[in-house]
Amino acid sequence: MTMSDPLGDMLTRIRNGQQAQKTEITCPWSKHKDAVCAVLKDEGFVESYSIEALDGNKKQLTVVLKYAEGVGVIREVHRVSKPGRRVYSNSKTMPSYYNGLGITVMSTPHGVMADHKARTENVGGEVLCQVF
Repeated sequence: MTMSDPLGDMLTRIRNGQQAQKTEITCPWSKHKDAVCAVLKDEGFVESYSIEALDGNKKQLTVVLKYAEGVGVIREVHRVSKPGRRVYSNSKTMPSYYNGLGITVMSTPHGVMADHKARTENVGGEVLCQVF
């Protein structure tokens, strides 16, 4: 059976893993999830991530969660654009999350990036998720 929202599944695994104080979580690999994990790592919300080859032609994404003084660094993570309702924004009306303390992950023609980087490059796109 196929999954209708793979990115939402990965974000839920990250949220549940931090609530359960896990050191790492695993999920099926895709280019889109890989790009979102790269943004989360660059912004300091996850420690690291790696790709492992499984038997057959499958890959697995392992995300090492980040903790500060025993508390998860990610306090909130919300999926904004869903398969049933896509949300788009241009660079001028791009939402700011927690007045810039959080990030909005955007899928733009220049790749997946954080909202502040999309504003500086003056590109808009699909609003994937918001992380604080």
